[in-house]
Amino acid sequence: MKKIHLFPLLFTLVFFSCSVGESDKDVEDVAAIPAEAMHALESDADLDVLLHEIGDARLVLLGEASHGTSEFYTWRARISRRLVEEKGFKIIAVEGDWMDTYPLNNYIRGNSNYTSAEAALKEFDRWPTWMWANKEIAELAEWLRAYNQGKAANAQVGFYGLDVYGMWESLEAVQAYLQQTDPAAAESARQVLNCFSPYSQDEIAYARATLTSSDNCADELAKLLEDVQQRVAAEGAKQEAAFNALQNTMVVVNAENYYRTAVRSDAASWNIRDRHMTGTIERLLAHHDPDAKIIVWEHNTHVGDARATTMVEEGTVNVGQLVREQYGPENVCIVGFGTYTGTVLAAPSWGSPVQVMKVPQAKRNSWEWILHNQEPPNKLIFLDALGQNSFFQRRIGHRAIGVVYNPNAESGNYVPSVLPDRYNAFVFIDRTKALQPLP
Repeated sequence: MKKIHLFPLLFTLVFFSCSVGESDKDVEDVAAIPAEAMHALESDADLDVLLHEIGDARLVLLGEASHGTSEFYTWRARISRRLVEEKGFKIIAVEGDWMDTYPLNNYIRGNSNYTSAEAALKEFDRWPTWMWANKEIAELAEWLRAYNQGKAANAQVGFYGLDVYGMWESLEAVQAYLQQTDPAAAESARQVLNCFSPYSQDEIAYARATLTSSDNCADELAKLLEDVQQRVAAEGAKQEAAFNALQNTMVVVNAENYYRTAVRSDAASWNIRDRHMTGTIERLLAHHDPDAKIIVWEHNTHVGDARATTMVEEGTVNVGQLVREQYGPENVCIVGFGTYTGTVLAAPSWGSPVQVMKVPQAKRNSWEWILHNQEPPNKLIFLDALGQNSFFQRRIGHRAIGVVYNPNAESGNYVPSVLPDRYNAFVFIDRTKALQPLP
């Protein structure tokens, strides 16, 4: 049975956030954003300037200021479609679980019995389900399936999950793979299952048990990873089934480390998670052709370079920072997203029913407030043009909303950020509406 998690996303927005900012609390003279840095954003044609800015980048990271805002999803979908059609991107990877996302990938590629994207999206049954089981993603998935029809496998677009959760589902998939391809090696998967069996598929219970005992399942997992790597090497890592098995094994190995660490250190477990997602990006690129390009959909707190925020003082890293360091900033384009007001899909507490909530007007002197007070209301901002102005080199509060949200107490939802260092570009939609979850 799938379970909700106590740690993801909650930490994303509580640990790194504070009231509006460090150096912008008493700002009186707000600098104007240069007109040449802003472009109206109303139609697909308005994305021409962004595609020009992206140029030959291999990695395009598309953020979001919440996990429940329709426009963040629809504009990311618009950008993604153009990157696929015009720049040859073949991989879309999202802040979702590998096993839950894989059925949608198979549907998009025409390799499943699902009759619709909505049917495939029902695999997302772990709270918060609405992050991916929504109408906006279903529409994109149908477009991707139509795009892929008639194309060779290596010319099709894939849709994958980057996250570290889904440990039990991935472990079952690895066991099934080994039983089919190498029954002797399947014993290592059984040993892992035996090690975890006292905890009834409760990763938190397992993690807490390691606080008072030196016993854990790390050795069994190391043996499992070794056996899977040998099997994959023999079969060929380019084979889809072998690659899927290796990725599922990495999920299990890193999830065990993540949960065991999370009960000890928020910062350390955050780093494990974002390093796993970065590693998944690296494996996806290696699995495809040498010139493969990837589009990443994650929260701003993951894609916006951590070094431009207060995260750096906590000793934490994120995907945006890591891929810039690994692939070079010239090969990475990061696009942040934000809004001034509207509605959002979120829950009042962890695991509780989702609801549409009001997003109050952004706090005075925040990035969102500054952008709201300059025309046009919906715009694309290129942040290099702000880099020469000392005002924009200060840390200014930048709103981040998680799956748990209280509109009446959001003063802690602002991450102090130097926006020109955090992103290459920024999509600002002045008034937004809530995501549309599937029934």
